[in-house]
This record gives sequence, C-alpha cells and structure tokens, in this order.
Amino acid sequence: MGLRETKMERTRRFIAESAFDLFVAQGYDDTTIEQIAAAAEVGTRTLYRYYSTKEALVVSFVENGLDAAMDAFLAQPDETPLSEALYAVVDSVEQTIGANSARLLALYDIFDKTTGLRAGLADLCWSWRQRLAQEILRRENGTGDVLHAALTAASTMNVIEVVVQTWTASGGGVDVTDITRETLKLLHTKAIPFPSPAAP
Repeated sequence: MGLRETKMERTRRFIAESAFDLFVAQGYDDTTIEQIAAAAEVGTRTLYRYYSTKEALVVSFVENGLDAAMDAFLAQPDETPLSEALYAVVDSVEQTIGANSARLLALYDIFDKTTGLRAGLADLCWSWRQRLAQEILRRENGTGDVLHAALTAASTMNVIEVVVQTWTASGGGVDVTDITRETLKLLHTKAIPFPSPAAP
C-alpha cells in the first residue's frame, strides 16, 4: 500500500471512529453527518467520499472485523487442512471481540435499536459468506464442489454470528472463547440436528 493509500485508509478509519464515539455519546438517530465531519475534522464532501451514508459508518465496524477474519483465512497456506484454515477465521473474530469488547457491545446495542441498520449488516454478512465460498473453491484449484463450498462458508458464518450474538446477549459476561468452544463442540458431536427427509 502506497503513502497516499495509507493516508486515505487512516482518514477512513478516523472518520468511522469519530462517528462511533458520537453514536455512543448521543445516540445514532441524534447524530448528524455534519457533527461527524466536524469531529473527524473533515468537510462533509470529504466524508461522503469515504462513506455514502450514515448507515455505512456503523456497518464499517463489522466490515473491518470480517475483513480481518478473511485476511486470517487467506494467510493460511493452501496445503493447510480446510478445517484449520477456517478455525483461523473464528480465532480472528475472537481476537477482534477481545480487543474491542466495550465498543462492540455498544455497536450491537445500536443495531438492536435501529431496524434500518440490520439490512446493511445482513447484506455485508451475505457478501462475506459468498467471498469465503469463492476462496474455498480457489484453494481447491477450481475442482471443488460448489455446493460443498457454499455450505462450508455458510456454516462458518453461522458460527461467527451465533458466537457474537451469544456473547453480546450476555453483556460480555461470558468468555467468548468458552462460547466458541461450546459452539464447535455441539457441531462436531452432531448434537445439533440438521433437516433430514422423513424415512420412506
């Protein structure tokens, strides 16, 4: 990444952090784009170049975490067993939660209180899941099964969502590592039923 790109990314993150601080302090609905621009020390036109809507500012926090998780997956050598590469994704999410626990609790409180934001979050998660499926196929040199890749990516996304939702519901009172361990245990021991056709 060149100097210009580095400066742009720094500005992008500072705008998002400034916005989040205002959302927590005075509420999402009561925070204006003009206030965010002032807090970030940029003009509103500059802000809009980085974020087209106020909703995008909130979703960006989740996007950053998912980007880090995808980077963790891509950092695994292709010869690494897929299950281990996927665990790196979950481990990255755990680290993100551990490093930003107070901020993430506030973030999901905003999501709970703002119906319109949940559509953006759902779209982001869907897009990330699709990309993970594509990367799984790439690891298999395009010879893998599309359905298998889609189900694998969906299962990984579901684990992330369940872990995050369970952790936020506890108010951060339960260790996220314990939640992850229990979630994976239930899946691996087949304690969670999956839909199956009725016996003939």
